[in-house]
This record gives sequence, C-alpha cells and structure tokens, in this order.
Amino acid sequence: MSSILPFPDGLAAQFEPYLPSSKTNGLPSLTLTFATSLDSALSLGPGIQTQLSGPLTKAMTHHIRTFHSAILVGASTAISDDPGLNSRIQGAKHQPIPIVLDPNARWNITESSRVVQTAKQGKGRAPFILVNSKNIDDDVVVERRNMLQGYGGGYIGITVDDSGRFKWEVILSILKQELGIESLMVEGGGNVINSLLEDEENKKLVDNVIITIAPTWLGKGGVVVSPERKPNAKGEYTQPRLTDVKWIPMDEDVVLCGKLNASGTSHDNP
Repeated sequence: MSSILPFPDGLAAQFEPYLPSSKTNGLPSLTLTFATSLDSALSLGPGIQTQLSGPLTKAMTHHIRTFHSAILVGASTAISDDPGLNSRIQGAKHQPIPIVLDPNARWNITESSRVVQTAKQGKGRAPFILVNSKNIDDDVVVERRNMLQGYGGGYIGITVDDSGRFKWEVILSILKQELGIESLMVEGGGNVINSLLEDEENKKLVDNVIITIAPTWLGKGGVVVSPERKPNAKGEYTQPRLTDVKWIPMDEDVVLCGKLNASGTSHDNP
C-alpha cells in the first residue's frame, strides 16, 4: 500500500507534548510506540501479520514518524511484514532512517523488499541493519550490504551480550555516532518491546510512550507485550508507570500517551 495518509491538524496538536526533545545524556530521544489488542497482543502469533490500527491511528503513526530521525523494528517484524518503514503522511517533509535489529542476519533483504523499493522510488530511505559484529564480513551480509549501499543504506556491526542480544545503550550510542540519529521511534515487535521494558537500565532510556489500543481480543497464542519481571540492584521489583497521561479517542481505537517513569513503585520480592 502506498496511498498518502491525511491527518487532521487538530489531532496532531494533541501529540506535541510527546514528540522528541533534546536530551542531556548524549543519547537519542526514544519513543516507544505500538498497536495492541485488549489482551496486550501485537499479533495472532509469531510471523503472522495482524492488522490492529484503524485508518486514523495508522495515519497518526505515520505522522509521528516524521518527527523522528529514525524508526526501528526487529528482524522478525521485517521478515513477517515486509514493511516500507517510511512516512506516508500527507505533506511529509522528512523521512526517517529505517533501522532493523538483526543480530543473526536472518532477514533476506533484496532489491524487491518493500523498504528498498520505497527508497528506490524516492518515497523513503534505505535501511541500516544492525548485525552481530562477528557476522559483518559473512558473504551473505557483504552481498546485501553492497546492494543497500547503492541506495544509501548499509549494515553496522555491533557486539552482542552473552545471550546473543544487543544492549540498548550501545544501540543508541552507535546510532548517534554512526548516523547522527537524534531521535528514535521503536515500533516492535514483541521481543524488541519487551526487552526495552524488562530491564531497569533499558526502561530509563524510554522517553515517550504512544500506544494504540484496538477494540478486539486476539486470544491465547498471540505475541504479547508482557516483559519479564526482574529485580533491580536492591532486589526490589519496580512497577514502571506512565506519567503525564493522555487518552485520545480516534474513531474505534484509543491512543494512550505518556512519559515513562522507569522507577515507578518498588515492591519486595513476591
């Protein structure tokens, strides 16, 4: 789908308090945004593309994208959705850089991938894919990198931790150093969102949260936003909470906006 999406000025003004602002820690501002069902599911199951947002909230997402230097998704989302990762909002003056987390180089991106076609048509930008630095010189990565470089994209190698995952602070630091990213919009999928919310240090990196809630249940077996509960350094379990909360009805959906208070309320080990 490549149609241009209109978004009313009156609605756009309601999101201004939740747009990126300058930070003092030297890292990009981070907005976490996704669409969920009433039972906190992002999709019917792993690898199953599931439509949740209505037309107006979809336009809202594309509007918010134009205020960010980059948008980020995980490899599973790239593989299952073949996304364009651009902004189709009417009158968009800026296109964000697509970033894909793919430590194991699973995404077989080609000339026919929608994000590449979008860049080729001048409607978006070519992606940068973050892989395990040990994989950066693999033949398949070199081949894909050469293709992407022709459109202004590429691959960036990053070290992983003992579990094979990137550290979020390292991701943000490298994106700023390598690409000049000042603001990042994280859109999914489940593993990416949960990893941001389950660790104390990661939660502190999140500035704004914008969640579309669709009036539907997806049932058991779906990909859900339910981060693992982990104790902080004091052995306490924190209950992160949104502040400066605003609920915005948009047709049949409702959008929840807020600032993430990572420390929230502390509880003893249950």
